[in-house]
Amino acid sequence: MWRRGVILAVVAVLVAVLLLVHADLPNRIGNLGSLLETFLPWIGLAVPLLLVAAVLRRSTTALIALLLPSVIWLNLFGGLVTDKTSSGGDLTVLTHNVNAENPDPDGTAKDVIAAGADIVALEELAESQAPRYTRDLAAAYPYHSVQGTVGLWSKYPLSGVRTVDIKMGWTRAMRAAVKTPDGQVAVYVAHLPSVRVKFNAGFTAGQRDNAADALGRAIADENLHSVVLLGDLNGTMNDRALASVTSQMRSTQGAAGNGFGFSWPASFPMARIDQIMVKGIEPKASWTLPKTGSDHLPVAARLQVP
Repeated sequence: MWRRGVILAVVAVLVAVLLLVHADLPNRIGNLGSLLETFLPWIGLAVPLLLVAAVLRRSTTALIALLLPSVIWLNLFGGLVTDKTSSGGDLTVLTHNVNAENPDPDGTAKDVIAAGADIVALEELAESQAPRYTRDLAAAYPYHSVQGTVGLWSKYPLSGVRTVDIKMGWTRAMRAAVKTPDGQVAVYVAHLPSVRVKFNAGFTAGQRDNAADALGRAIADENLHSVVLLGDLNGTMNDRALASVTSQMRSTQGAAGNGFGFSWPASFPMARIDQIMVKGIEPKASWTLPKTGSDHLPVAARLQVP
């Protein structure tokens, strides 16, 4: 009886090991560690598949072995599947990669306005489409600034607007101080370089990793106490390559969301690469919004500014 399903038990143990030591998987070869960490929660799908196989095989050994990956996965991600939303919050923020090839920018702008956020960050603004977003959002957001391919729209006055050099050769990040009713908040908008999965090169993310380090240094040097980061980071909170940013900020989804909050691709979200992070601010709620004309979902959060 105990020998039946040994192979299934071995696979279960391997899944458990992968979940347990993912941070030790080296990035030297094709950035395999970052690639695994981008889709790490999905490894948990192996558990129900192995469970079905173990039941069909009538293997007690496999069923016992499945406790290992189950417990480890719950330890890593169990907190994300519970609803951590709370009441309160005086500032609502939204970020959206609108897609440079968006076939309906006007419709996307209307969807953004309908969300009712106080501050809106847009990324991947095509030069030909940026004026349309500015025009469409003007009535709802009297204060705005577009820097390169990113922009910030606000119901409150902006000051100290400047670009942030993330070592790309063109502008894809900016910073502004927003004068909210509860005080000044430094808002960063960033669109880190895209990553690619190539058969001959693996997970090519070197440029994104360097940009993340530069963004992390800029945020660390920020003088204001309350800081918000909005943008498409082309990476998840699990990805070690973003540690220069994630180590000093909290994810609103992780702290006050309900579920994983996957934002990309919009047709079948598999990863949350569109992030809202805070420092010196308390997240109260975080969520994704319905699909627009973009290949990303908008994400929003309700915050309590001290």
